[in-house]
Formats: sequence, C-alpha cells, structure tokens
Amino acid sequence: MNKIKIFNDPVYGFTSIPHGILLDLVDHPYFQRLRRIKQVSLTHYVYPGALHTRFHHALGALHLMGQAIEVLRSKDVDITDEEAQAVSIAILLHDIGHGPFSHTLEHTLINVHHEELSLRFMERLNEIYGGKLTLAIRIFQDEHSKKFLHQLVSGQLDMDRMDYLNRDSYFTGVSEGVIGFDRIIKMLAVHDGELVVEEKGVYSIEKFLIARRLMYWQVYLHKTVLAAEQMLVKTLERAKNLAMHGEQLDVPKSLGFFLYQDISLAEFDAEPVEMLGHFARLDDHDISYALKSFADHPDPLLAYLAESIVGRRIFRIELKSLPFEQAHLDAVKNMVERHFGHFPEGYMDYLLMSGEQTNHAYNTAKDEIKILYKDGSVLPISQVMDFGLQTNVTKKYYLCYPKGLE
Repeated sequence: MNKIKIFNDPVYGFTSIPHGILLDLVDHPYFQRLRRIKQVSLTHYVYPGALHTRFHHALGALHLMGQAIEVLRSKDVDITDEEAQAVSIAILLHDIGHGPFSHTLEHTLINVHHEELSLRFMERLNEIYGGKLTLAIRIFQDEHSKKFLHQLVSGQLDMDRMDYLNRDSYFTGVSEGVIGFDRIIKMLAVHDGELVVEEKGVYSIEKFLIARRLMYWQVYLHKTVLAAEQMLVKTLERAKNLAMHGEQLDVPKSLGFFLYQDISLAEFDAEPVEMLGHFARLDDHDISYALKSFADHPDPLLAYLAESIVGRRIFRIELKSLPFEQAHLDAVKNMVERHFGHFPEGYMDYLLMSGEQTNHAYNTAKDEIKILYKDGSVLPISQVMDFGLQTNVTKKYYLCYPKGLE
C-alpha cells in the first residue's frame, strides 16, 4: 500500500503527497528553504496578511497538477505513471531557484534569472537521487514530445498561475483575484498534443484573464509595493557598492558571500555544488537581519534607506501613463538636493528612482489559450471572447523619492 503524507492547505483543504521521490524532494533542505522565501515580497506592507511563502505555493501547484492529470486521464489522454510523476516533480520544483523576497532582488544580489537557478537545482537533485529527475528536467525545458506536459508547468494556463492567483488573492484579501481554478482544470483537454480548453470553459477563462490583470495592478504592481521594492533594491545596491570597496558590513555569512563578489551563471556552472550550497543558505531572514544592521551603519545613505524600510517610511511614488516632463524631474531633484545634499557623493541614484512598469494581460505572441469545440475545431481565445481581449501592453511610468520634501 502506497502511503501518503497529508497536510492541510488553507486554500484547498486537506491535500496529500505520496511517499517516494516527491516527498523526498519536499523534505530536502533545498526545498525546505522555500519556507523562508515570501511569495509576494514586500506586499505585506500593503496587505498585512500576505506573508505566505514559496513553499505554500509550490505545494499548492503540485496539488493542482494532480487534479489536472486526473482530469486529462479521464478523457483518455495518454499520461504514463512515469510522466505523471515527472510533471509533478517539475511543478514542485519550478520556483526552487527564487532568491530572497522572490523577484525583487533577482538581478541585485545575483545576476541570474530564477528559472536558470531552478534548473541547476533540479540537475543537482537529479545527481543526488540517481537520475530520477531526468524526465522532469526534459519536461521543464520543453524537450519532451508531449508538449502539453510542459504547458501544464509553464504556459498560459499552467498550474503555477492557477495556484498563485488563488493563493495570493486569499492571503491579500483581494477578492478580484479569485478564479474558478477547479472549473478550468475540469475543462482542460489535449488536442494534437497541445493543451486546450473545452468550449464550456470559455467564460471561466475570461474571468481568469480579467482576474490576472486586476491582481497585477492591485497587488503585484501596487504603487506602495513598487516603492518598497525599489527601496529594497537600492539598499542592497548601496550595501554591495560599499562591500566591493572594502567596507565592513555586519551581515550573515550567506549574504556576505554574494555582497563581496560578483556572481554570475558562469560561477554556478563552474562550481555547481559549492555555489548552490551558498545560495541555498540565503533567504529572507538574512536580508531582514541585514536591514536592521544597516540602519546603524555609519554610512548615512545606507542607514537612511535601511531604517526607512524597517520603519515602513515608504517613499512617495508617482505613476503616469506618459513619461514625466523634464521640468517636474528637475523640480523633484532640486527638492532631494536641498534635503540630502550632505549625503555621500552619488546619493541621488539611490533617493530618486524612475522607470517604467508594464502589464501584459494576455500575450498573443506566446502559445495562445486554445478553445476546443464539439465539432473538433480549435480557435485561439483572442478570436472567441465576446467582449474582446486586452492584448496590448499597459505601461506606467514611475517616479519614486522620499516623502516630506516640499
């Protein structure tokens, strides 16, 4: 009898993991580290309940993958036991390469995309477990003949998105993000080797796309969250700049390893075991400790940035649909200079931040969501939706600087 490990998920209720390779992977320190990585970075500064982790999310996505496999098999889709296990491994480990505060510090501490690190972790775990992840890696990299398996892991309707929209909505309390994930999964099918949705599910897909768009502007790209994340990025940039010039910083050893040297993908490929070991010891707690330490540092710029984050004195942020006029930029710059002119040289780059954020509600350039009709015909959803589909990129320009400068 195949034993299972049962756990209680706040979103789905009681779910389970079978004893074997999946549970072994969950118990591995590489995966357990995800308990210490927040799913939505500093979003809890706006939505206090948003303290859930990548660990929660990965287990939730695994649960949904199990449901998707069951539905597809009930429709006579050929998925072997080996493939079912492999695609489950792929979704379980899809985020294992995330660094502290998820996306926020991805190109600050380490200039490597989290998916590249996820792949390196999977390859290392494959060595540890004697090749049991080989097929999962092929599916993760879209090198398996059954394309729909990869689409379940990384696609327009993957189990990653199904879980994070529902989970992030639950923990933030933003009800606009709730999607009918169970209805969508039950409407999944496979046609010509690709994932499709039966026509009865088209309205659930419409709601899914609308919910995703609303969640981006209300949660993921909320202006206060954006300001806090920019401040965190600049704080770590300042710390790294000081570290690279020989300044002593009171930081955990795991963080110091990446602050005092530039690490790229080449280093991970040259010494994978050592580098993954260092990265696997790095989590949100290291950054939180460092911020409290930085708040007492003699460098006034580093101390100001860190203390502002710790005390939630979030910078003001302005958002516009068009680029800011130069006159306004100059006026804000003058205000910053009047208040912080005594700071070290180059301070302006850390206190006056500008850029742009984009939100692509639905990207027709990628594999489109396809609707399967009863007569066997298939149409992309961009040609199906009654009320049109927002496919353009929404761009907003931001200007971020300390409050109280007027």
